[in-house]
Amino acid sequence: MGRIFGSRAGHDQAASPRGEAVAVPDETLSDDALLVLFANGDPQAARQLTARLGPRVYGVAMRVLGDRDEAEDVAQEAMMRLWKMAPDWRPGQAQVSTWLYRVAMNLCLDRKRRGARAGAERLDDVPEPMDPAPGAPELMQDGARAEALQRALMVLPDRQRQAVVLRHIEELSNPEIAEIMEISVDAVESLTARGKRALAAGLAGRREELGYNDG
Repeated sequence: MGRIFGSRAGHDQAASPRGEAVAVPDETLSDDALLVLFANGDPQAARQLTARLGPRVYGVAMRVLGDRDEAEDVAQEAMMRLWKMAPDWRPGQAQVSTWLYRVAMNLCLDRKRRGARAGAERLDDVPEPMDPAPGAPELMQDGARAEALQRALMVLPDRQRQAVVLRHIEELSNPEIAEIMEISVDAVESLTARGKRALAAGLAGRREELGYNDG
């Protein structure tokens, strides 16, 4: 999964896609606390919250849109809206991450609509993260798996793709997804079930090619 502000580099900082250092968030502070600190003029709180939530928002946008540049734009815009909203945030009214996911999903849908006007593998079998030092064959195979999953995701209807990404890649609960997508829990369950069936059909017959074993 892509990372807007990179993966953790050591224990003190992370690297952005443009090479800048970004502070790793203080895990002892909640998202609520960091947002309130930012609203009160603490720039370090913004850096910490960005390092914590930015990669997740980028990852969702990338899976939904299938385009790194578009996903980067969505993640940046979502974070900008979070900063503008910060002075009005009331701790406990909702989860900051839920609010941010909802904004990102709406931005993704807007971009999909603009783009439209302008112009089997089960998820449980998605490979685990790569070994820190894989060889070239493993890198190629992992890349093929990621590409195959992304292609299969892009064939799904928008709402199915959103639900599947949030449930099976971001591992959010159905109630959380229902709040983000502003639908019922039953609707979430239906969307994810249909999405998983469609993905299985789209990836059927490629187990050997992608290096999966049934044994």
